[in-house]
Amino acid sequence: GITKEGLNKALCYYEITIGGRGGKGGETHQKVLSQEQAEKGILALVKATYGALFNHLVARVNASIAGDAGAGGKAKGKGRGAAKGASIGILDIFGFESFLVNSFEQLCINYCNG
Repeated sequence: GITKEGLNKALCYYEITIGGRGGKGGETHQKVLSQEQAEKGILALVKATYGALFNHLVARVNASIAGDAGAGGKAKGKGRGAAKGASIGILDIFGFESFLVNSFEQLCINYCNG
């Protein structure tokens, strides 16, 4: 986990070490970020967090609908060398979309367009 102080330091300060090797020795300089820079960092953190949550949910849903697919997420059986996995498509006002990899941004676009 991360402490409140650690999160504050990560979002509000920029740190650079000059000289030294592997984090040993050298001079460390710390600079306070402007409010605009800190806000951009917060927005990036939120976007990354929601993106990771979306990917986790997609993986869980795919695992649950794959049935006996196993850990790899691919259906068992004989075929042309490649197993077919289960997928979810999103229908919006612009038509049916099916991507190999769906992203959180695509979900937001479809949600806003719907």
